[in-house]
Amino acid sequence: MPDPSNDIVVMTGIDKSFPGVHALDNVAFSLARGEIHALVGENGAGKSTLIKILTGADRADSGNIEFDGRMVTVRSPLHAQELGISTVYQEINLCPNLTVAENLLIGRQPERLHFAIRWGELNRRAKTFMRDLGLDIDVTQPLGSYSIAIQQMVAIARALSISNARVLILDEPTSSLTITETAQLFEVMRKLRDEGIAIIFITHFLDQVFQVSDRVTVLRNGALVGTYATKSLSRLDLIRLMLGRSLAALDDMTAHKMESSKRIGTEPLLEAEQLGLSGALEPLDLTLHKGEVVGLAGILGSGRTEVARLLFGVDKPDTGTARMNGKPIRSFSPSASIRRGVALCPEDRKVEGIIGELSIRENIILALQAGRYWFSRIGTREQYEIADKYMKLLSISAPSPDQKVKNLSGGNQQKVIVARWLAANPKVLILDEPTRGIDVGTKADIQRLVLDLADEGKSCVFISSELDEVLRTSHRVVVMRDRAKADEFAGQVDEKRLMHSIAGTLS
Repeated sequence: MPDPSNDIVVMTGIDKSFPGVHALDNVAFSLARGEIHALVGENGAGKSTLIKILTGADRADSGNIEFDGRMVTVRSPLHAQELGISTVYQEINLCPNLTVAENLLIGRQPERLHFAIRWGELNRRAKTFMRDLGLDIDVTQPLGSYSIAIQQMVAIARALSISNARVLILDEPTSSLTITETAQLFEVMRKLRDEGIAIIFITHFLDQVFQVSDRVTVLRNGALVGTYATKSLSRLDLIRLMLGRSLAALDDMTAHKMESSKRIGTEPLLEAEQLGLSGALEPLDLTLHKGEVVGLAGILGSGRTEVARLLFGVDKPDTGTARMNGKPIRSFSPSASIRRGVALCPEDRKVEGIIGELSIRENIILALQAGRYWFSRIGTREQYEIADKYMKLLSISAPSPDQKVKNLSGGNQQKVIVARWLAANPKVLILDEPTRGIDVGTKADIQRLVLDLADEGKSCVFISSELDEVLRTSHRVVVMRDRAKADEFAGQVDEKRLMHSIAGTLS
């Protein structure tokens, strides 16, 4: 375990709220010189917010940051770079049409009089930077001619060279890399660590946490779970910490679920056989019956969202078949799915769900209008009647249906998306992380709503990073792992077996 006296970053009491969301709640984090420190947690855990505060992109509501032994207020990303904190993001934001050398030193090119670039010196410096990372490449070639792994290395070299960085933040750096390229990146990370650079490694690939990190900090629902020596944890331990264990808190919804299971239909409503998409999802079988809630469990990156996108037709499968009410599905598209009675509440409500500049009323009637085609317009009076109905049903807190959705809390925005699909009266409702980033009360409302819909004969696919939610609402649980279906459990699911299945240690 690194010596606390050797910490270069110490964050204490970090608190941050956004409208309707308590993103970070009294979080502490420390980073030692010469360590690789993994930061893990499901989406909505608070990882991005914590890093934005450390890099000056956001300001904490309260709390302190010490850097190299002195208290600092990180005013902006530029100020963070001046302090010695550099970030390499998942998306490589360099210029593929420029050479490696130009990308490394853009804006800092060695120049002669009259601003003429000293190309020889530019290339020499760039070659030195790359050799410092253990790479001997032709820096005069366009960046785009190299693999994603090399481009990632160039981004790291640039980050280190800009600010003489002492802290390097790598945000999902391996998401687009092959196994060989990942191993190459890890060698560079270890080299930098041995030279005294402190590295924060954000990833959802748990195997990589154990391969390369010295310590791991786990966040869940905006709170610190703990910081641990990586070698002291097993994969199952880490998954338990990430997902949480709150089965003791199960309430009367368990009885509700058991009662509703008696009314599940016997005939398949939606069937998928060996449905898959190369590079995104291994072929899988999935059956959904009328009045049934099927939960998809697994950690981030396991393939849950990919299943939702295929079932709704956002992505088109390249293997397998699907049927709805026994009839083959030949057209895979969102519009065709809506007409079949399949709805999707997407994972990212801000990007793929709400339209912030439109009103609550306009957002709610979107799917219903799409199902009717645009030449059969929903009248204004009917729009208000629909909006009022679902605002009351879901307790959407707003002064009127004409309130812009962007001004609502996260929980109320989520309810608007659910209202949109309820208004379309779907037969199958796919809910991808429907309670992420919203308060406990609203979470309970949505969980109850899912079971109420099942009572009405509707079918649901329920995806959540919170294991207790999946267990509380689902009649059957499908476990996804490494973008493939790993296991399936029916009836009362044993939490321990489910955890072992998610971890890949089920015997």
